[in-house]
Amino acid sequence: MILHVYLARRFLRSFVIVLAVFIAILLPIDLAEQLRAIGTPDAGLRQAFQLALLNLPGALYRMLPLFIILSTLVLFLSLSRTSELVVVRASGRSALKSTISPVLMSILIGLIGLLIINPLVAATERQYEVTIQQFQTGEERTLSVSGEGLWLRQGNAAGQTVIRAARANADGTELFAASFFVYDEGGQALRRIDADRAALVDGAWQMAGAKIWPLTVANPEAEAVTHETYALASTLTRDQIRDSFGRPSTVPIYELPRFIAQLRAAGFAALQHRVWLMTELANPLMLAAMVLIAASFTMRHTRFGKTGIMVLFALLLGFGIFFLRSFAQVLGESGQLPVAVAAWTPPLAAILLSLGFLFHTEDG
Repeated sequence: MILHVYLARRFLRSFVIVLAVFIAILLPIDLAEQLRAIGTPDAGLRQAFQLALLNLPGALYRMLPLFIILSTLVLFLSLSRTSELVVVRASGRSALKSTISPVLMSILIGLIGLLIINPLVAATERQYEVTIQQFQTGEERTLSVSGEGLWLRQGNAAGQTVIRAARANADGTELFAASFFVYDEGGQALRRIDADRAALVDGAWQMAGAKIWPLTVANPEAEAVTHETYALASTLTRDQIRDSFGRPSTVPIYELPRFIAQLRAAGFAALQHRVWLMTELANPLMLAAMVLIAASFTMRHTRFGKTGIMVLFALLLGFGIFFLRSFAQVLGESGQLPVAVAAWTPPLAAILLSLGFLFHTEDG
């Protein structure tokens, strides 16, 4: 038990060192990138630093598998260099038993990331997207899905339009039973438009079966007019509507199942969000796989030589598994793989592969 605690502490210390090094590297780089991305004379170094801080948690969270594999390499290379790994072996512990503490610590880090860091990252990324959008375009586009249907807001300094629809097609460019509430720049309601169907075309919402109420008169119903077809100007595009959902990472893990249910009720497939949810749930296993991959190549004494090659092989295999997970995630989001297969197969395959290699090289 004492040895397990010792190895866990060493692994945690290596993880903190690796994390601190990457923060020191990423923050100045991202600061320079934010200065370029803002592109407005009104924003300076303080605003860029604020954006960099908002962007940092998400960047670190996405790189968590890399931190874990580097921490494991640092741990076992240091144990080999000081011959502590030889002492551990001499005490009767096999290679597999020596990896128990780092594996459990990686799973614990993954659970902390899932339950605590994930909601924090969601909040910072949402705020980052809102802030950078205001700096770059000055326009506001917000989409939300609730039990009452789909809500979308478009507009700029000249005014706002709030859109509600009972349901939509898969990419949100065709709305059914839609209502449009048009406001001026001061927030005064100008008119309401109800349409049986509204399709987004270049620069406008093309409506069918539209009824328009002017809200600036005493009796809007008396002044209401109907049109078989009607066009309302819009600055939205298909990509902007899709992006308005926000990346799945901007939705906290606790709210994601309900958000997915609302998306599907509104007519969206929500494949991207479903794959993201499953991938997040599988992330602790992915971190455990990274520990086993690094351990399989570095649990050997440095006097055997070829340490650099072994470290390179471990990193290449770790990056390969990470790429495989990203590729499977893309296939899942496009519907070419079942969601569970896309999320759980890469970490499980990595664990089995690394265990097989570890048994072959270390335990005969």
